[in-house]
Amino acid sequence: MSKVLETAIEASKRAAEVLTHYYTRLKETEIELKAKNDYVTEADKRSEMIIIKTIQESFPQHSIIAEESGLHSGNEWKWYIDPLDGTKNFIHGLPIFCISIGIEYRGELVATVINAPVLGEIFTAEKGSGAYCNGKRIKVSDRQFEEAVVATGFPFRGKDLLDKYLLCFREVFLEVSGVRRCGSAALDLAYTAKGVFDGFWEMSLHPWDIAAGVLLIEEAGGKVSDFNGRKEYLKSGNVIGASRNTYDKLFEIVNKYLGD
Repeated sequence: MSKVLETAIEASKRAAEVLTHYYTRLKETEIELKAKNDYVTEADKRSEMIIIKTIQESFPQHSIIAEESGLHSGNEWKWYIDPLDGTKNFIHGLPIFCISIGIEYRGELVATVINAPVLGEIFTAEKGSGAYCNGKRIKVSDRQFEEAVVATGFPFRGKDLLDKYLLCFREVFLEVSGVRRCGSAALDLAYTAKGVFDGFWEMSLHPWDIAAGVLLIEEAGGKVSDFNGRKEYLKSGNVIGASRNTYDKLFEIVNKYLGD
C-alpha cells in the first residue's frame, strides 16, 4: 500500500470520528443553507479541516480540491475531497453518508477511499491493484441487465433537465429489476463496485462526488464514462458507472435522452 493511500485512509478515519460525534446530535445553529436544497453543517466543515490537515502533514505540496474550502493550489498531485457526501441524509439521521477522497496524479486517478462510518465500511483502491471493502477484494456484478438493480440521483442542480431525466428514468425503470435513490453518489458508485448495484447514473455532480467512486468501479472490473461515452465526467459532472453486463444498455438509454 502506497503512502498516499495510507494517508487517505488515515484522513478518512479521523474525519469519521468527527462525523460520528455530530451524527444525530446536530443543533439547528450548526446547519446552514448554501443554496436551495443544498446544506452544509459544522460536521462538514470540521471533517474537511481534519482531512486537509492530515494530507498536508504528509504531502504539503499536493493540490487539494475540497467541497467547502475550494482549491488549495500545489503540484501535479491533486486530492478531491468530499468531507460528507450525503449531508441531507446525515442531517435527518439516515446513515447513508460517507467521506470521499479521490487522488489524481498527472490527470489520472490513482488512489481512492470512501469511508461510510455508521455502516462500518471502508472502500479502497489503487490503480492496477484492485478494489477492496474492509480489506476484502470486491468486483462488479455479473447479472444481466433485465435482472439489474440500478441506482440514480435526482438532478436537483439541473432542474432544467428534469423532463429529459424523467424520460430516461422511465425507460431504465421499465427495463431493469429495480431502481434505487440513496442520496450519496459516492456510496452509489462504491456499491456498484461491490456488486450490490449493477449500475449508477447521475448528472450535475461535482468532481469530489465522483472521483473516488470512478476508480473503485474500474478496479472492480466495471466501466465508467460520461453521458457521451468519454472520460469527461469530472468536468461535466455527468457519470455512468456499471458492470460490464449493464453498462452498454444503461449507456444507450442515458445517452439517448441526456447525451449531447
